[in-house]
Amino acid sequence: MAAPEIPLRQKAVIYDKPGTMSTNVTEIDVPEPGSGEVLINLYDLILTHSSVCHSDYSIMTTKWKVLPYPTQPGQISGHEGIGEVVKLRYIHQPPLVNAVQIELSGLIEPCEAGCEALGFSQKASAYYTASTFQQYTRAPANYVTPILDELASDEAAPTLCAGITAYSALKPRNARPGQWVAIPGAGGGLGHIAVQLASKGMGQRAIRVSGAEHFVDITRCPMDDDGAAISSHVMSLTGGLGVHAAVVCTCSNAAYAQALQFLRFNGTLVCVGVPENGPKPIASALPATKMGNHCTITGSAVGNRRDAIETLDFAALGIIKTHVRTGRMATLTGVFEAMEMGTLQGEAVLDLSG
Repeated sequence: MAAPEIPLRQKAVIYDKPGTMSTNVTEIDVPEPGSGEVLINLYDLILTHSSVCHSDYSIMTTKWKVLPYPTQPGQISGHEGIGEVVKLRYIHQPPLVNAVQIELSGLIEPCEAGCEALGFSQKASAYYTASTFQQYTRAPANYVTPILDELASDEAAPTLCAGITAYSALKPRNARPGQWVAIPGAGGGLGHIAVQLASKGMGQRAIRVSGAEHFVDITRCPMDDDGAAISSHVMSLTGGLGVHAAVVCTCSNAAYAQALQFLRFNGTLVCVGVPENGPKPIASALPATKMGNHCTITGSAVGNRRDAIETLDFAALGIIKTHVRTGRMATLTGVFEAMEMGTLQGEAVLDLSG
């Protein structure tokens, strides 16, 4: 079979004025994988779709103050890309892959323990390097995931970050089948997938907590009572005991403070959403209170390669059905504006054909 023809130029969406709500579709060179760039040989993907994550918005607006330096003009973000392999080195060619969001150098202890996202030598490609808001991108050959034929690429793209992250956070180490799980931020891209995975995929009893959902509607609760009304409602749903786990899928500091109050004895708070601006401790995490009911606070960052495969299996079986809004590359600024206003429901996906 003849090798596909690869152009010299491509379209990309760049952050032209980081710190503001501004993106621009421009033409750039198609990248070449450089020998010795990393220890893993890299190859190019011609992308068809890329999902838009809230972290992309945070990077563009430079709201994550924990990052070492402000986002640079010209940054190409994104990390949930679907496409076709058109050039590779030494590795067998899979038909469809996702453009991985982490580049790793060598085998290190977190990787061997199944915690690739915690690797000490990682480079988050949406921030450090150009990623999937372009028509061609590079990725480490052993960190791409074959996409099942049953999945359309625009539906599969959101599972590659939101789906994997939700699945990893909901695993049995945090909540078992039949147990109660509260999901603050259930109306967003990550949260609405977490609800489906918990209730239909993992046999957990999910409580949706969001202004956009209909189980615990935060818009009907006072905003100045330190979460007392919301907590009381969650308690009433769980026989007065509270939930076994709360998986926080929003970047709201207030949601973290409220979620701790949802927990029963031996309950677990799972930190998933990354709050923006300056770092703040969880307001309700008082040592004496947590000692009294044996609560655990833990974190969950993305997942590993096995999580990716299992999450895609859930999607192929119809257990996950992502609510997708698809637009062209030029619509990215509008997507970010909807994120800022809190009006974006489900996942936004870019069609990278132009």
